[in-house]
Amino acid sequence: MDPTESWRHLFENWPETIPKSGIVVTRFQESIAFADFLISGGILLLEREQPDSTGARKVMLPYTEIAAVKITNILDLARFQVMGFQTPY
Repeated sequence: MDPTESWRHLFENWPETIPKSGIVVTRFQESIAFADFLISGGILLLEREQPDSTGARKVMLPYTEIAAVKITNILDLARFQVMGFQTPY
């Protein structure tokens, strides 16, 4: 699966049991902390708790620009199995 589709799939199927917050790292190495998000066909809408230096609280980001997602909540790895992660065999 291509990375763009993987990111879209991850956000489209985000489980209720995992808080919708964390940090998205873009391909330009920008870190965007988010407290919630909404999805669309090709763009992710991130909501910040605090505005950035220009006052923006919302960021629209194409899935193609996502390099990584960091989870800031303390969660056991087992909770991520509902997202498709598994123990290696």
